[in-house]
Amino acid sequence: MASLGEKVLIVDDEPTILDLLEFHLKREGYETLRAKDGPEALAIWEREDPGAVILDVMLPGMDGIAVCRSIRRQSMTPILLVTAKGEEEDRLRGLDTGADDYVVKPFSPREVVARLRAVLRRSGEGRPIPPVRLGDLVIDLDGQRVQRRGEPVNLTFTEFSLLRCLVANKGRVLTRPFLLEKVWGYDFYGDSRTVDVHVRHLREKLEDDPARPRLIETVRGVGYRFRDTP
Repeated sequence: MASLGEKVLIVDDEPTILDLLEFHLKREGYETLRAKDGPEALAIWEREDPGAVILDVMLPGMDGIAVCRSIRRQSMTPILLVTAKGEEEDRLRGLDTGADDYVVKPFSPREVVARLRAVLRRSGEGRPIPPVRLGDLVIDLDGQRVQRRGEPVNLTFTEFSLLRCLVANKGRVLTRPFLLEKVWGYDFYGDSRTVDVHVRHLREKLEDDPARPRLIETVRGVGYRFRDTP
């Protein structure tokens, strides 16, 4: 069950989808907020500060990618994108913009709830990990804080969860299927590029030279390894 009072903002221009998602989310114990377009979604998000956003990409006027980008500039609020079947480019753009996950229409409401739950539980889960210090980088995963050269590094919930998994298994090679299962919390059939996109984001934020990473190493044909020393 959801935490009591957990608010989820649903953004879609189709009333039937709003009704469907609202019904299933409320049945699971979530409080719901509704918006039918981008500007309304941002206004409600700023006013209500929801715990997560379920965001359709195809919105009139201001599309979901623009809404996602606007939210991500200010907050790490978990964002679950809803995209049309076959719109792979939208999904990749959404991940690049900072979305934590996506679901494809037509979808099962149970799948949406499961993915939302997985996104929401990624913060502070698992055994305690002491702060990791690597040169000018300090990673406090239990405190959800990362600093580089004394300045905070802004990571999404999914990026935090991926980094936590890599650090907890530092020195080990982790396959993409393993990371998909442990970080996303379900079988992500056939789309290992989701892992690659988030690893690239981490490198851009943590590495001195993302093109020549020293922390998150690629093991060709297998997956990734967080190195013991930079």
